[in-house]
Amino acid sequence: MPAAPVLVECVPNVSEGRDQAVIDRLAATITRAGARLMNVHVDPDHHRSVFSFLGQPDVVRAAALALADETLTVVDMRGHRGVHPRLGALDVLPFVPLEHIAMEAVVALAREVGRTLAERHRLPVYFYGQAALRDQRRRLPDARRGGYEALRARLATPDGRPDAGPSRFDERSGAILVGARTILVAYNVWLDSSDLEAARAVARAVRESSGGLAAVQAMAVTLATRGLVQVALNLLDYRLSGIPVAFDAVRREAQRRGIVVRRAELVGVAPRTAFAGRSPASVGLTDFSDDLYLDTHLAALRGH
Repeated sequence: MPAAPVLVECVPNVSEGRDQAVIDRLAATITRAGARLMNVHVDPDHHRSVFSFLGQPDVVRAAALALADETLTVVDMRGHRGVHPRLGALDVLPFVPLEHIAMEAVVALAREVGRTLAERHRLPVYFYGQAALRDQRRRLPDARRGGYEALRARLATPDGRPDAGPSRFDERSGAILVGARTILVAYNVWLDSSDLEAARAVARAVRESSGGLAAVQAMAVTLATRGLVQVALNLLDYRLSGIPVAFDAVRREAQRRGIVVRRAELVGVAPRTAFAGRSPASVGLTDFSDDLYLDTHLAALRGH
């Protein structure tokens, strides 16, 4: 009987969400490296694409490096405008242990990839999450504080020195955040409203830092192309606050302000257990398919 595969997930976020030819070109680098590309989530308002892939560690490492090389070739930050915070062309590159691998090994993988990219491209790299070298960079919002627009000034300060690579502002590529973390569920709820202040109030009510749901980050953004506002959520630990808990809380807070939920969307994939027995349709995911369950892809790589 063959040994169970060692599996790692990687979820790069790239600052390009409008040019489909570029997005397809980036996706092709992942599959050519041999990784299983589970999902590509594209958002023109965020001007961002999220690629979710998995495989054995060496394959994931090769795919991550190939994607990074291609991204830094084709994405130019000098004209980039989007509603999502970002630090560079390849904004975040997180690695996630899935099966038969310890977090310590994934931290080592993340740091090795980050140092390779820093040296290869002469770019500043910051480590976050479990891979952080400084406590103040453990949380992604802290590691990305100020974004691309503040990066030049940040790099000129002692606190802003990168963990790898030069303290050099590259106008075209910015900087890269490389991390290691547990499974995160990225989940957005669209409100049937254009009232950004109301959406911000909803986000404040549900996020942990404002006294809301445990292990939940939330922000409000305008979706200009759709004429709506969105509450964008990161469920950092779906066992503490799963998708139904987050959806119900957003819907409740929106209703308090006279707003109904239009729909929701999953960014990437999620474990079936994150739904806590609820159907995808009951949490606003009306066009859900089984390939959005992480479990579907794990079963395929296990051979059953």
